Amino acid sequence: MLCLSLLVLVVDNTVLNLAIPALMTDLGASPSDIQWIIDAYVLVFAGLLLTAGSLSDRYGRKRFLIIGLTLFGGASLIALLVTEPWQLIAARALMGVGGSILMPSTLSILITVFDDEERRKAIAAWSAVAMVGVIAGPTLGGFLLDHYWWGSIFLLNVPIAVVAIIAAALLMPESRGPARRLDPLGVLLSTVGMSALVFVVISVPGAGLTASATLVAAALAVLALGGFVLWELRSAHPMLPLELFRDRNFSGSSFSIVLMSFGTGALLLMLTQYLQFVLGYDPMKAGLALLPYAVAAALFNGVGAGLGQKISNRVLIAIGLSVMALGFGVLAFMTGETGYGMLIAALMLMGIGGGLAGPAAYATLMGAVPPAHAGVGSALNDTVQQVGMALSVAVLGSVLAATYTSSMPPEAPAVARESIAGAIRLGDPGLIRTARDMFVSAMSFGSWVGVGFTLAAALLAFVVLRPAPRVRAGADADLVEAGR
Repeated sequence: MLCLSLLVLVVDNTVLNLAIPALMTDLGASPSDIQWIIDAYVLVFAGLLLTAGSLSDRYGRKRFLIIGLTLFGGASLIALLVTEPWQLIAARALMGVGGSILMPSTLSILITVFDDEERRKAIAAWSAVAMVGVIAGPTLGGFLLDHYWWGSIFLLNVPIAVVAIIAAALLMPESRGPARRLDPLGVLLSTVGMSALVFVVISVPGAGLTASATLVAAALAVLALGGFVLWELRSAHPMLPLELFRDRNFSGSSFSIVLMSFGTGALLLMLTQYLQFVLGYDPMKAGLALLPYAVAAALFNGVGAGLGQKISNRVLIAIGLSVMALGFGVLAFMTGETGYGMLIAALMLMGIGGGLAGPAAYATLMGAVPPAHAGVGSALNDTVQQVGMALSVAVLGSVLAATYTSSMPPEAPAVARESIAGAIRLGDPGLIRTARDMFVSAMSFGSWVGVGFTLAAALLAFVVLRPAPRVRAGADADLVEAGR
């Protein structure tokens, strides 16, 4: 049930990336629109996660899971009706509300249901289902995009959400943390602060740091998040137990996940355009072309869970992230003539690395969270991922667009210099060939950025993380072994 709930989020995000070329050609979305279609979800999702996680601890994780699934499925139906990019941006924001309510409950229920010995296997299975979504999403989405209009991709979310709601209502036990008073000021400050922070991350690459909207959002983020920290330190009933950050495993794994998410977040944004615009694949073939990444990640999730019984999380995370960096390095050397053979090697390397590093990083972070705070701990896990994703899509997406535009000949038409989709629409063979070469050059530059961030995450994990002492019989159950 938890995996099915996770599946609806993963399928949606993978299919959306595959639909980027269709959105640019059929809906008339510009590269800036595409970034906001992706980031509107991230902005709302990240802004509400901490609040949703805290409230699920108080009012019931099963209840919030069902509410989140209902909102997410309903917003997906709304997305079917849009005719303008701004309408899809609004629908994606509403989906972000549902996702923020849904997501913390999946991992928080998992860590309260499974004991410490089984938790690593459960997290590996949870991660493997995410990879199944990466496989199923592009395959089914590619079929729909080949045979129907782009809006049909959102139909995938609805039946999965309905089945997950029924299964949760009938089979899942309710769970909640010890009764605590509601922290309305903490809720307000965290929501405003996180939303403003993600808005700044999204806006800086395009509008610049000195733009008035960016400066206002930055000031709001500093004031709200600073006020949140001060209030939580003084509050008798804090929404977020800040003492979690004193645990080096919690802090270290959090920052590692941010860097890992930054390195991988824009990967599909680049590759879906490369496969369809440069190699000329149709959506179905492009979806199938991404299978090696998903299969390798799913297989090595299980391998990582087994190795975790013998090797520390610190080593597994460092090794996995280093392998991912190697995959980005292979991508960085691609040219317009290398084709799919070189790409499949890079995808498999990144899948292997992600399969080894991901479950170990999540197990380390959640192992440092007391079960009483499972909801807000899960929300923190999701928040750091989404901050990394928002940074990645905003920064690497803008770098990709800016590098492409600056590389195109100055005499090229403006629409061709704005995006590769615009160049292809013009139909000039020479211009299309140039645009494809310049896009691959821009993708290579973005891949080098991915190399740097994944290596930084590997180094951080190896230096900061430490194995936690084993729990003696009869010891406090909250002091779980986080570093195994």
